[in-house]
Amino acid sequence: MKIAIIGTGYVGLVSGACFAEFGHEVTCIDKIEEKIARLQRGEIPIYEPGLDQLVHKNVAANRLIFTTEFSPGIPGAQVIFIAVGTPASRRGDGYADLSYVYDAARQLASHLSDYTVIVNKSTVPVGTARQVARIISEVNPSADFDVASNPEFLREGAAIRDFMHPDRVVLGVDSERATEVLKAIYRPLYLLETPFVITNIETSELIKYAANAFLATKISFINEVANICEEIGADVQDVARGIGLDGRIGKKFLHAGPGYGGSCFPKDTHALLRIAQENGVACRVVESVVEVNSAQKARMARKIRKAVGGNEGGKTIAILGLAFKPETDDIRDAPALTIISTLLEHGAIVRAHDPQAMEEAAKALPGVTYCSNPYEACEGADAVVLMTEWNEYRALALDRLKELMKQPVFVDLRNVYMPRLMAEHGFTYYSVGREPVMAGQVNAGGGSK
Repeated sequence: MKIAIIGTGYVGLVSGACFAEFGHEVTCIDKIEEKIARLQRGEIPIYEPGLDQLVHKNVAANRLIFTTEFSPGIPGAQVIFIAVGTPASRRGDGYADLSYVYDAARQLASHLSDYTVIVNKSTVPVGTARQVARIISEVNPSADFDVASNPEFLREGAAIRDFMHPDRVVLGVDSERATEVLKAIYRPLYLLETPFVITNIETSELIKYAANAFLATKISFINEVANICEEIGADVQDVARGIGLDGRIGKKFLHAGPGYGGSCFPKDTHALLRIAQENGVACRVVESVVEVNSAQKARMARKIRKAVGGNEGGKTIAILGLAFKPETDDIRDAPALTIISTLLEHGAIVRAHDPQAMEEAAKALPGVTYCSNPYEACEGADAVVLMTEWNEYRALALDRLKELMKQPVFVDLRNVYMPRLMAEHGFTYYSVGREPVMAGQVNAGGGSK
């Protein structure tokens, strides 16, 4: 089938490459000329494991094309995916900014000829598909089309696998005609017996928000439990394992840390709250989730301050990890941004390393010294803070690290290391939801040691 995708951001580029891998002819359209020029040269503008190979393979096979023009990609397409950004509104009121979605609808409308299914792939509030349909009809009253909702559930760092082997595919449709077209596009997943949830458009739009809000709830819940653990001498990792083995709860997203970030959870929880408010419905749980997440980032800054003696002014603090999670260069709403900004405001000297995200972080945090490796970042540091659990930080040469540092203080915001091990290597060690241990403390650690 012939597919057009408007938007070559994270969702659009991954979806386009994967649909091409299914054997479809895909045209990816973006108005940013520099981005399209880079893609045409074979340069991938985002970091996602395996994406560069997939793009190069399908470009070489002539199944994947990048362009700034709506013609000829749109007129011959059977399905057009709108995959543009829906950032939080600049007004700070919880609304998702739908201007890019509506602009895409206006631009594609005049190019429609034969029957076409227009699919919202972007994460959008309930009712957006109806507005897209209205706009297209106003611009092109004779257009023969349906609008559908097909939310994405791609995890950054594992997006290709998530697309090729999804937990489910959600289709929000109003007609059998559109349903059959979309089922044909996803036919390779039928062969894998992937569950399909076929529902109305409003339900589909809400599923994405509800899913992300629930996952964010699990994160904020375990962070609150971690804070209790620190006060009573319990171990949050053992608590998480103890409850996660319950099949009704599950172990995923029960990892205590500095709070959630990224392009989805912060934006989508606020948007869901706004949807609830507009419809006169209370959404108290999600309100609390958002509040807890903000408080957790502030708590982590205080934890670091305590670790360096109660005042970070003039202290050198090494930060390992800037992206909101490993295997991505995405720093949107990353805990590192809030925590580092607080440290800088209080006079700290911050040296940082991240395998992929330093270029993006430098735009938001110009006052940081960015280093080529984690050991360079730790030279002369009064404390090192493990912010993002990249694999290369999981087996640091601890003796070398200690020699490089001014003070052997390690603040592990991802609970990567065992307290006993850190104490044996001469570190004063702070983590999340576990008791701190002092250098040389032989009885360090609880059940997780």
